[in-house]
Amino acid sequence: MGLREVAQKRLRWRSRLRSGRAVRTPVAPLVLGPAGALYLIDRHHLVRALAEEGHAEVLAQPIADFSYLESWDLWPALDARGWCHPFGADGHRRPYAKIPSTIADLSDDPYRSLASALRRAGGFAKKAVPFSEFAWADFLRRRIAAQILALDFDAALGQALRLAGTPAARDLPGWRPDRLAILRTGAAPLSAHVFR
Repeated sequence: MGLREVAQKRLRWRSRLRSGRAVRTPVAPLVLGPAGALYLIDRHHLVRALAEEGHAEVLAQPIADFSYLESWDLWPALDARGWCHPFGADGHRRPYAKIPSTIADLSDDPYRSLASALRRAGGFAKKAVPFSEFAWADFLRRRIAAQILALDFDAALGQALRLAGTPAARDLPGWRPDRLAILRTGAAPLSAHVFR
């Protein structure tokens, strides 16, 4: 989870409320698990942002009913469908038992926030591929120093924009070959809008 992304969603939510525009209650996709437990399979940043803004409820959209499974069979079933991402903020796979049990317990992965900012800046296209931004976060984690990301997010985003157009990124979901052409011609980069 990228906590910078959570903070941005909180700001956007507050802005919508202040503007007086109609605000739709977001829908969270859930899976019903053993013993009636609910498992959020997407929109983690938004749900955490709303919780931090004091909203106790979101609309739920049931995706699947796995209540018949034993508890030890749930995570492999979710993983097989691409509905969980059992990796830590360091990009390494974790045992299912280490997956946090609440949204509040999810740890910060600054590279996940960087990947989200990169997508918004046009570095890659949004795809309906589960956890595509995590794939980009892992790509960036291996190429941009943590110190740069911690000290100067905008500089890290500039590096990410350059990297996104390289052939090394071509197998990532949403890769845009036109980014490579921009790099080769020296054309002006896509404008980056970073929320502070």
